[in-house]
Amino acid sequence: MARNIITGIDVGTYHIKVVIADGREKTDKGFPKIIGVGTTESRGLRHGYVTNVREVADSIRLAVSRAEEKAGIKVKKAFVGVNGIGLASTVVISSIMTSRADAEITDLDVAKLHEQAEKDIPRAAIANRRIIYAIPLQYKVDGTPSLGNPEGLSGNKLELKTLFITCLDHHVSDLIAAVNEAGIEVEDVMASPIAAGFVTLSKTQKIAGSVLANIGAETVSIAVFENNIPTSLEVFPIGSTDITNDIALGLKVPLEEAEQIKIGAITGSSYPRKKLEEIISARVSDIFDLVEAHLKKIGRNGLLPAGIIITGGGSGLNMIDEMAKAALKLPSRIGSLGLTEGKSSFKDATWAVAYGLCIWGTHADEGPEIDTTSAFFKNLWKKVSRWFKQFLP
Repeated sequence: MARNIITGIDVGTYHIKVVIADGREKTDKGFPKIIGVGTTESRGLRHGYVTNVREVADSIRLAVSRAEEKAGIKVKKAFVGVNGIGLASTVVISSIMTSRADAEITDLDVAKLHEQAEKDIPRAAIANRRIIYAIPLQYKVDGTPSLGNPEGLSGNKLELKTLFITCLDHHVSDLIAAVNEAGIEVEDVMASPIAAGFVTLSKTQKIAGSVLANIGAETVSIAVFENNIPTSLEVFPIGSTDITNDIALGLKVPLEEAEQIKIGAITGSSYPRKKLEEIISARVSDIFDLVEAHLKKIGRNGLLPAGIIITGGGSGLNMIDEMAKAALKLPSRIGSLGLTEGKSSFKDATWAVAYGLCIWGTHADEGPEIDTTSAFFKNLWKKVSRWFKQFLP
């Protein structure tokens, strides 16, 4: 059964955004209707992770109260986005021999394979980390790809390619502690780049192949989608604040003025336009070089037909989509929600994470619960792939 009132909290380094949605009412896209939003400046965060639980809790409390005032309800529970440089993904390929004499693959074989997948995660990739969730990418039976769950097929060797999304354990714990201290129970957590994909990307884009890049204040997160599911995720310790710092140094102006220049609020002949463009272009090139390096690492550079979709505060930079297109040799566009909230336009894709959490939370009772305290593989694997494909729009 779908939920009625759902709250999503996006705890970003620069801003905390809260969206309250009503699952009983739908938009023309079939999404839950937004009934309240709230935002405030973040405190106690660095590169997306918590450095001061109390300060983060105070910021969350203020943002939630503003959303509550608009929605006319009291928030007690919420779905929370996990972001920051502690977030990462690992792809593991595992295999087992089937157990039955007639070689028919049973549910016990599939469960055993998923248990083996967890065991096969490289120690360096899981040390001090918590598995948020895992996504089965592909099964193979005797070397031949199997579409969907292989249970009931015949074969001697069963293989699985799995995407594990993890986060540094103390980062998740501190985030949950901050939300709890704000007086809100955490229903579940989700990687922010995946949550943003629920609302920013179309099903066609996710099937064809695309990369969603969120350029935040101190981090850039990317999520690669193919065949309608996430296939890779990465976070880089660089963001739009670095561009502000570069402008301040290059033009010899205060940080506050540099920020206004960056977003175009200050224009005129008081600074050399060509030099400003060179400063911004150099840092943006660094960002897309990191994105390109990751796409090369996973063998998808130049091979994502739907291209790159850019969101976050950095997406407002002039000509950034053209710079992305040139650097990555992929189609490029700025992400947009294109929704309405009350009488005002609600297009800014910086709200994508908070709203995506609401969309995910609407159907949380119908899919697997994401365990925020331990491995969750028992009784989960048969549902997880179907769950992602059913609810990614």
